[in-house]
Amino acid sequence: MFGRRRKRGRHSAGSVDTGPEHDEAFDEDVEGPWDSTMAPHDDVQRLDLGSVQLPMPDEAQLQVEMDQESGSVRAVHVLTSVGQLTVSAFAAPKSGGLWKEVGAELIEGLKEDGARINRENGEWGEEITARNQGVQILFVGVDGPRWMLRGVAAGPEEHFEQNTAALREMLRGTVVVRGEQPMPPRTPLPVELPEAIARHIQQQG
Repeated sequence: MFGRRRKRGRHSAGSVDTGPEHDEAFDEDVEGPWDSTMAPHDDVQRLDLGSVQLPMPDEAQLQVEMDQESGSVRAVHVLTSVGQLTVSAFAAPKSGGLWKEVGAELIEGLKEDGARINRENGEWGEEITARNQGVQILFVGVDGPRWMLRGVAAGPEEHFEQNTAALREMLRGTVVVRGEQPMPPRTPLPVELPEAIARHIQQQG
């Protein structure tokens, strides 16, 4: 199962296999992000975006980024009182390890933009923090089965701790729907808006 047990301190995500005798404790202790084939049966309300299903923070708003040429959805940003959260899924090789490559390239680009970079080990592996002109951004990557999930928390430096806590909480409850179709690594998994949201965007022109 793609999930992880709650532990004290920092650790990476991995596979957990308890026996039938531990099923009850397993259900309580394991956190995501989850592959859709092993998603938990819980009461969490998630926003279904096709390739990802996100648990939404209280009083959050959505900002949809559209591709003007194709009309497809590029990204969906979750806006809260302390910053912006973005969770995106990408196709990845079966061997995993895509976040290490993507993270290294991300660091080079951030340095070119003049950002101050910090790298440290987090819940799912290496996390990248960037500071630039009063804005602080956290990048988190999670390697899953044939997918990679990237979470970004961006906002004012004074709200960084609250913003990053909200991102981690969202990632722990996220479900990724990879699908069976072959895709080159790094291909963004398609984002589909719920009908009510898509209709609202059309009405807004």
